Amino acid sequence: MRVTQSMLSNNMLRNLTTSYNKMGKLQEQINTGKKVSRPSDDPVVVMKGLGYGMQVDKVAQFQKNLTEVNNWLDSSDDALDGVGSALHRAKELVTNASNTGAMTPEDRDKIKIELEQLRQQVQDLANTKVGDKYIFNGTLTDQPLYNGAYPPLSTDTNPAGAVTANEKNIDIEVFDGVNLRVNTTAAKTFKDIDAMFERLKNIPDGGEGFSSSIGEIDNLMNDVLTQRADIGARSNRAELMHNRLEMQEGAAKKQRSENEDIDYEKVITEMITQESIHRAALSVGARIIQPSLVDFLR
Repeated sequence: MRVTQSMLSNNMLRNLTTSYNKMGKLQEQINTGKKVSRPSDDPVVVMKGLGYGMQVDKVAQFQKNLTEVNNWLDSSDDALDGVGSALHRAKELVTNASNTGAMTPEDRDKIKIELEQLRQQVQDLANTKVGDKYIFNGTLTDQPLYNGAYPPLSTDTNPAGAVTANEKNIDIEVFDGVNLRVNTTAAKTFKDIDAMFERLKNIPDGGEGFSSSIGEIDNLMNDVLTQRADIGARSNRAELMHNRLEMQEGAAKKQRSENEDIDYEKVITEMITQESIHRAALSVGARIIQPSLVDFLR
């Protein structure tokens, strides 16, 4: 086969173009830190990268959900802590009022005034919100548990045994197939507390009515402690889920990095090697193109 000057030139130009493309790809990898920049570079890597990216995004969403869970649980615990303090003070006042020998009717009237203030404090705590949602009214998060009327919203179940809306649970997904209850169904407890304060308000002169309320306050305080213990147990589980999500996030990001990210030392070495090859090709190409018929006719 006859080899012509144009064949040599065309082959050299084609090889130089290929060399430029290789260096361009390596330079792009160094600039972006990624193995591929478009699907055509490596469809398999791109498809795997999409899958790993979706996994990382899902974990990030679960972490946001878990933050919302913690907001609900912390707010619920703080509110019930305030309720417990109010009941503790109410017990002190009721105990003093039940002392028939030391308390005058005027003293008991003053105690009733403070008890009414404690009642209003508990009502305010019953209407605690996280963002724009009431946290103690079940799924009726757009409505306050206590709306200023007496008695507060009903928490009784209907004759068929179905649970009313303000007793229903609110769950938030924190992992695939794992939901955590974020609300505390304390509507009945708040109703009982409000009813207790209403009875104290209407006790006639004399300490007998106050004496019988001490045990009731103790029972209500135990109910509040039980609610807080339940919140604590769910908070512990939320902490465990937080640790699990951190491990899941680390694993997902590591897989995505191994699939997409370059090894800088390796790519830089390849770039230097390719530059040397390209310089050698340019040097050889200059020797091939330079001789022509004109050179021999001189």
